[in-house]
Amino acid sequence: MKFIHAADLHLDSPLRGLSSYPDAPAERLRTATRDAFHNLVTCAMEEPVDFMVIAGDVYDGDWKDFNTGLFFIKQMGRLRQAGIPVFLLHGNHDAESDMTRSLDLPDNVHVFSARKADTFRLAQHKVALHGRSFKVAATTENLLPGYPAPVPGWLNIGVLHTALEGNSEHAQYAPCSVAELQAKGYQYWALGHVHEHWVQRGDVTIAYPGNLQGRHIRELGERGALLVTAQDGDITAVERLAVDVLRWHLLDIDIAPVADGRSAVRLVGQALERLLSDTPAHLPLAVRVVFKGRSAAHADLVADEGQLRQEVIAQAVALDAERIWIEKVRLASEPLAAACSSADDEAQGALAELESLALSAQDDPDFVRALQADWQALLEKLPHEVLQATPELSLLRQDPAAQVPERIRQATPVLMARVGQDARASATASANTPT
Repeated sequence: MKFIHAADLHLDSPLRGLSSYPDAPAERLRTATRDAFHNLVTCAMEEPVDFMVIAGDVYDGDWKDFNTGLFFIKQMGRLRQAGIPVFLLHGNHDAESDMTRSLDLPDNVHVFSARKADTFRLAQHKVALHGRSFKVAATTENLLPGYPAPVPGWLNIGVLHTALEGNSEHAQYAPCSVAELQAKGYQYWALGHVHEHWVQRGDVTIAYPGNLQGRHIRELGERGALLVTAQDGDITAVERLAVDVLRWHLLDIDIAPVADGRSAVRLVGQALERLLSDTPAHLPLAVRVVFKGRSAAHADLVADEGQLRQEVIAQAVALDAERIWIEKVRLASEPLAAACSSADDEAQGALAELESLALSAQDDPDFVRALQADWQALLEKLPHEVLQATPELSLLRQDPAAQVPERIRQATPVLMARVGQDARASATASANTPT
């Protein structure tokens, strides 16, 4: 007996600023969550599986386009025609959605109640599925005590939308502990809410499939669902099903081995080529490039970040323009420390103190507010076409409170590199001036 465990579909999740990048594959990103779910349904039919479990967050909060709901119903209809039942639990995003309340689902879809935990039974497979949907988004109490006792002699599957205790990256909805899940007496826990893949095997299997499709740079790498095999009431295998249609990658480039900007950019090309060879040929890649390490090449990179982005894009285009999109280029590198005289030591100490002061500025609320007001006044005067051509400025204008501290952090190493260059140039000029 086989079933698919999926969660966190977030169908038609908005792009949230990505469309402001003129070279972004906006249409591909816009349909990615749908395409990934279509792939999952196809996998379920081709396997074929005996049923599917969806552990919450079909929709994306208060997203109001009913075409999203109709698309989901169409996919459920495909499973109905194949004779595959679906057991659906509503998560925090579904609780906010008009579509959850308004659209009737096909009769092969069984939705767990939000009033109390209930049980669906598949007698032919001796499987009992227990779960409780969210009634409201902010469901912060532990729902587990209300789950029913396991059915003796059957495979018991618990379905729950939860962050588990101790997961600080996700809102603490329906919190509970791993020990509580293990003590319940079920053989498998089909969890949702956490977007990263995680499986713990043992007498009790506890699993997050992760979301079906990465939507931004914080959702990296392979995405999909779980194909679970059971026999005689025991879980015998849990396999990952990759169904994503676009994959996000964070590419760290260590520039320590090179001495100039051109060589640093060539390192990007080599890393992108390796990435392409390690990724299935049908998958496009959204890549953020981050330069790291201490190197003499740092000065070349900070000289013109706009030019640097274009040079990185050129490396990607030369390899495969259809498969690689460079989302951002970031500088986290540092200049190479040089041997210094005592006078130089004093200058370096002054620069270090200045850098520390600059970094502390992001934690000074008065400074941040003042800078935010100055930037906002400047941004309001910029022509619309300039904002369109420069996504970073557009984002800064839309959400200055969130962007300003990050911009200070990013600007500090660039500023210090340029101050250091000017200081060294001034010292060299003074040394060469006849007395």
